[in-house]
Amino acid sequence: MAISTGTASAPSPKDLIHTAIWHETPEADNPFAAHSARCRGYDVHGEMVGRARWVDMLWLLMRPELPAAPRQLDVLEALAVALANPGPRDPSVDAAMCAGIGGSPAASALIAALAVGAGRNGGAREVHDAMTMWQRCGPDLAAWQGYLVASAGDPVEVFPERAHVPGFDPYGAGTPLPVRQLAATLAGLGAGPGIDWLHASLDQAALAIGLPLAISGVAACALHDLGFSPDQGEMLYLLLRLPGAAAHALEQQAVGFKHFPFYRLELDPAATPKEAA
Repeated sequence: MAISTGTASAPSPKDLIHTAIWHETPEADNPFAAHSARCRGYDVHGEMVGRARWVDMLWLLMRPELPAAPRQLDVLEALAVALANPGPRDPSVDAAMCAGIGGSPAASALIAALAVGAGRNGGAREVHDAMTMWQRCGPDLAAWQGYLVASAGDPVEVFPERAHVPGFDPYGAGTPLPVRQLAATLAGLGAGPGIDWLHASLDQAALAIGLPLAISGVAACALHDLGFSPDQGEMLYLLLRLPGAAAHALEQQAVGFKHFPFYRLELDPAATPKEAA
């Protein structure tokens, strides 16, 4: 793809934009406005808009072509619905709500949600870790138990070291119903062999690891079955959880700080012991 400048018949190499994802042709009277835009060869506004689903576009932005089996798109769409709103108890959504109450710009609320929801405790990096575990270990619970030991080839990261087997809830008591329901739904849609095994082994896995499975673990398994890389899975997990953060930030912006969930619980003198003098 090239942006035409001046009157030269051929663009300068410095004006070329190298991407296999997107190709634009300019309008005749404005080289900075697109006449047509293609995603992986598909005419976005001439063919896709009005015919394709959001999940089709999402897949094409991440992968070079649409899947051969349409059920894979159904699996990704079902996962997107499940992840769309982590709920106000989730730290990433809570951060967005705080931004909304404080009157921060819309972008600040979403950035807050991304920052808080990026880590290794239920966040996107945990999904990356769990997908990497699936790549290295497969459905092997014994190998999962030893996955916390860092490999000599692992890169140095900005994240804290792993403190629990990824995809499991270090503070959970039992596997929540939504986690079981999501695993069952994705297995019913034919997500892949990993989800089939995980769905059949939920209780066995929780017993072996000593922790209940979390929704991040189901998402990681499904994304692995769909053929996404850990880096792609991490990005998708960040992206797909933003709608709920946006909605709750807008709601809290409208109702104000006096109606902020958990506010009274945190500041009620009866529930907060006084510091020693």
